[in-house]
Amino acid sequence: MTDVHGHEVCGVDVGPETRCDHYATDRDVIAIKFPCCETFFSCFQCHEAVTDHDAKQWGETDSEQSAVLCGVCGDVLTVAEYVACEDRCPTCDAAFNPGCRTHYHYYFADALFADQS
Repeated sequence: MTDVHGHEVCGVDVGPETRCDHYATDRDVIAIKFPCCETFFSCFQCHEAVTDHDAKQWGETDSEQSAVLCGVCGDVLTVAEYVACEDRCPTCDAAFNPGCRTHYHYYFADALFADQS
């Protein structure tokens, strides 16, 4: 575990802004809390690598759950805020990796991001 702005983030070689062994570009600066264990992980592959249980997604009724940590400023966004943020932190304007949208299905029920492109 790595402390990122007072939040424990789990994963493989997690850095101070949440980058991990799997995703380490300058825009890979978020961690997502998994509802199955209420723990932040750098990515779905990190969850798979360090836990002994299957990952659970945030469900259709979970849009207001605090679930995404900005590794740059430490703000925690709700699922809805993150999905709607257009790949930038609404608090510090840090750029998030737009490629993460292709992985939403690992984290969120389809209904939570169906209107996103």
